[in-house]
Amino acid sequence: MSQDGGGIDLDTSLGYLLKEASSALRSAMEEVLRPLGMTITHYSCLELLAQRPGLSNSELARGAFVTRQSMNVLLQALERDGFVTRPPEAPVGKALPTTLTPRGRSSLAQATTAVRSVEVRMLAGMTDDEQAAALRALRSMVRSLRDSPR
Repeated sequence: MSQDGGGIDLDTSLGYLLKEASSALRSAMEEVLRPLGMTITHYSCLELLAQRPGLSNSELARGAFVTRQSMNVLLQALERDGFVTRPPEAPVGKALPTTLTPRGRSSLAQATTAVRSVEVRMLAGMTDDEQAAALRALRSMVRSLRDSPR
């Protein structure tokens, strides 16, 4: 929307619309997770561990889109509060595999229901075919950005 016509038209920019959608999704997720005493990163960490038990700090950080340092702080808090367990020493190498406790699973179940309600609301105006096409398009965009040279 620049005056000289050489900039990006925000009304038709897919990148801008993706950022706007991401921001709206984040706000909606924060809204439903807050009453559960959870942040999006907290939820993401628990969800990753439920689907991929034993992930290391580095793997969890990558999956939750945060730094290793931020994930380490979160894992210490989750361990202290009884949501996850980690062995005192790494069984192999330096990585401490993390697993959910029963409390972590129970908390995750509530959060998953809340987050799923946001996703259902987000997709309410789309048919199954439109949802499938959006999924394919987004995966293609991610692949293009990750695989293409800068």
